[in-house]
Amino acid sequence: MIEALAAKIRDIKDFPKKGIVFKDITPLLGDPQTFNMTINLLADRYIGRHIDRVVGVEARGFILGAALAYKLNAGLILVRKPGKLPAETLKAAYELEYGVDTLEVHRDALAPGSQVVLVDDVIATGGTICAAIDLVQRMQCEVVEVAFLIELSALGGRKRLQSYNVFSLLQY
Repeated sequence: MIEALAAKIRDIKDFPKKGIVFKDITPLLGDPQTFNMTINLLADRYIGRHIDRVVGVEARGFILGAALAYKLNAGLILVRKPGKLPAETLKAAYELEYGVDTLEVHRDALAPGSQVVLVDDVIATGGTICAAIDLVQRMQCEVVEVAFLIELSALGGRKRLQSYNVFSLLQY
């Protein structure tokens, strides 16, 4: 099964800037069988466990997070780039392998004590997901696990998440 997922990931060289090899998941998402398989493999980890919310990180984490939340009968929380959420937000800055950015979440998105799974498409250096975790923890929620479709192991993101349960379907 994992090989079928990997076969649908394509490398785009020099995107978004020279020297970066972008892992494009759009072929996987466009194929009903591999997209369904991806969500089922993720959901199987959490079915039967108490998960209140799935936190999807902008932007591809929204796609995976929405489908996973549906399968788990959990709510979906969006962690977005600045200026995209209409109500009062919490903010967290982070560095990524090709720049600096900020993430936001609605201040009232999560009730204290909520059990959450954070989902994104790729973990590289870990900056983005660390910022998302910071937001979740500032709302006094428990991070059950952090899940990814792809892990770029050489970039060391998992090391930054040593105190969390981390899961990735594909490792490069």
